Amino acid sequence: MSYSVIKGVGYILVHTPDMVIYNGSTQTTERIVNPESEYLKKLPNHLRTFEEVVSYLPNQTYIGNMTPEDLRKYDMPWHDKRAENASRFGKYGEIMPQDEFIGLMQIVDVFDLVVLEKTFANLVKEKLQKHPLIKKDLIDKIKEGDELTNIEKFINENNAQALYNDGKIVGCVKAAHNIDPNLNSHVIFENLVVKASGVLALLNLLVKNGINPEEVDYVIECSEEACGDINQRGGGNFAKSIAEVVGCVNATGSDTRGFCAAPTHSLIEAAALVKAGVYENVVIVAGGATAKLGMNGKDHVKKEMPVLEDVLGGFAVLISKNDGINPILRTDLVGRHTVGTGSSPQAVITSLVTTPLDKGNLKITDIDKYSVEMQNPDITKPAGAGDVPTSNYKMIGALGVKRKELEKKELMNFVKKHGMPGWAPTQGHIPSGIPYIGFARDAMLNNEINRAMIIGKGSLFLGRMTNLFDGVSIVVEKNSGKAEDDNSISEESIKMMIAEAMREFASHLSAK
Repeated sequence: MSYSVIKGVGYILVHTPDMVIYNGSTQTTERIVNPESEYLKKLPNHLRTFEEVVSYLPNQTYIGNMTPEDLRKYDMPWHDKRAENASRFGKYGEIMPQDEFIGLMQIVDVFDLVVLEKTFANLVKEKLQKHPLIKKDLIDKIKEGDELTNIEKFINENNAQALYNDGKIVGCVKAAHNIDPNLNSHVIFENLVVKASGVLALLNLLVKNGINPEEVDYVIECSEEACGDINQRGGGNFAKSIAEVVGCVNATGSDTRGFCAAPTHSLIEAAALVKAGVYENVVIVAGGATAKLGMNGKDHVKKEMPVLEDVLGGFAVLISKNDGINPILRTDLVGRHTVGTGSSPQAVITSLVTTPLDKGNLKITDIDKYSVEMQNPDITKPAGAGDVPTSNYKMIGALGVKRKELEKKELMNFVKKHGMPGWAPTQGHIPSGIPYIGFARDAMLNNEINRAMIIGKGSLFLGRMTNLFDGVSIVVEKNSGKAEDDNSISEESIKMMIAEAMREFASHLSAK
């Protein structure tokens, strides 16, 4: 059976400054523990405008208006620089402002849980009518709106989750059940955020790549949230709910969870499903996590920086049967951090990098680009977490030195040649390997590189069920132009073999 291919991508960001203040876990925790916190008082003065977010170099890279190599040309820090000719719309996706996104949250709400204030509802409807991807059938789902006094009553008397824009209440999200904690307003809010940002990512994938939504057979959602009720806390299904909104009427789907590593798990699952012939077109999609907003905000404010974790992230990738053009997913070259792997850096890199390479008789230097945990160091370095991508590249290079596949003096050159600066927001699952897929696809289609490795890593101990680490990887390769891999025989070849056998048989009869 032929390898599956990467046929298109969509990447989106949503600027959510008010959600940083009211919904990020660092801020909500601080409000409980230390309500008179100096940090909370200073925070509003460290929030960026939408224009500043759009012109931020890593954000322009994320949506495809810049490449990782373009980003490398700028000295760090990046937060004090601006991209020239920055646009909210990019080759791969877009950056959406908060007010439009709140409107999108109501659009995707099918249980009338999102209530918007009248004036705000009208304004946001007008804005979304100009959006190139959001069509009339979706716009019509924005309701007329309610009086602010009624909304405040929902918040104060019924524990609804307030929705803020420019520091003012513009709506609320109501609880979906009176006593079920899995359906309270806070959880419903988070889940609608995931759904809405997932919808936006999938819309960008479909429209920007000219894909008919009716041709999508299966959707795998792989964010870090989970939806369910008191009887099944994480039962799902984000995937099918997202597919419904964008018109994937012939698709079914399910959710895959694995903390930060889930997107790469899903990429492998999608590749396998298509290769096996179960489905022809599989989408993996993930929305953003409000809990991660402002996660390192205290350190940013302390260093007199803007709070850079002010965006939700989302992505969508289409995996399809081999067309002889798009990059293939080498499901025979998959790395796995198994139960028995161990947690030392060398053990992790060996299991995820060199073990799959050895299967294909490849050296570390045969992979042109490694996409690891692509966290933006502009965010992580001020918080003391260092430059995560560079640390990963150094470990991979060091293993190459140990294997005598490169000289020690070539280590930093390896980091530059085979690595990239990080540009993804710290949204947990978003940075983990996936941000480079669009660039890898373009580079292979343009004959610039031959191979890339997508690496996802996760921390399973966060769920308090195990102390295990997690990780998977897969090699992406330039398409050879054949629709079959070396281990398969095409239908045309079979016909030729049958014809040849018949000729030989006829010749044999003639000889008699």
